[in-house]
Amino acid sequence: MSATTPKAGASAPKQEPIDEEDGGAPMSFWEHLDELRKRLTVCMIALLVGAFGSFAYAPKLLNLMTVPFQTAWKAQGLAGDGTMHFSSPGGGVIAYIKLSMVAGLAFAAPIIFYQLWSFVAPGLYAREKKFVIPFVLLSTLLFVGGGLFAYTTAFPLTFNYFLSLSGPLGEGGITITPTVMMGEYIDFSLQLILAFGVVFELPLFLLFLSVAGIVNYLQLIRFARWFVLLSFVIAAVFTPPDMTSQIIMAVPMIGLYIISIGLAYIFGKPPTPEQREAYRRAKERDKKTG
Repeated sequence: MSATTPKAGASAPKQEPIDEEDGGAPMSFWEHLDELRKRLTVCMIALLVGAFGSFAYAPKLLNLMTVPFQTAWKAQGLAGDGTMHFSSPGGGVIAYIKLSMVAGLAFAAPIIFYQLWSFVAPGLYAREKKFVIPFVLLSTLLFVGGGLFAYTTAFPLTFNYFLSLSGPLGEGGITITPTVMMGEYIDFSLQLILAFGVVFELPLFLLFLSVAGIVNYLQLIRFARWFVLLSFVIAAVFTPPDMTSQIIMAVPMIGLYIISIGLAYIFGKPPTPEQREAYRRAKERDKKTG
């Protein structure tokens, strides 16, 4: 019995791309779930280790966290020094635990971002895996940088505005005195820090999409007008419900988006001729309708 040979000109069956370095077969759904479980376990261990190590410094962390509040208190000319209260016996401990968890997250950030990269790495080629170190470093710096921006810029502006609402309401009016609860202050502050940390990852996220060819700089330019609106919607979701915090977050988001367009232009895949033509037609439609 003779073996059959493929006909001339017949195309070989299409196969999924296999890593040119490892040569491994594609993972099944359950293997992906098991891999995700392992990565999440490592992230949780790193977070808990960082949190336990930070708990001993919780009082110092709280003191550091309240510096912008104290500065704003004095800037508004309020009587005495800024004080905080907690309404339950365990309120102070809970506040320390929350501070320790966020500090642990900051210390564990490189490990967490490395685990994220390791989870998607099996689907990448060897030439793409060389970006692991830049990805981990850049994502960590952006996350920490976002938190520092919140502390150095958003905190002073927000607390100065909030405390400016205190004092007498006109001649003969009642006097509004701020009574700040420690738990609420910690929740508010940590929410801002985490929100800015996540938002500052925007350039890296869009750079990843542009390098992968999912988006290009022309599409980002086209979407810019909608992103301005979207940035305020995102700010309303991630920040406390006051216009000051939302503006403080939305404006940097718009700036980061502009930076992302430049990065996509330099490092991303260039638009195809069809995409360039679609962009040109869209601009012409905008001129006619605008």
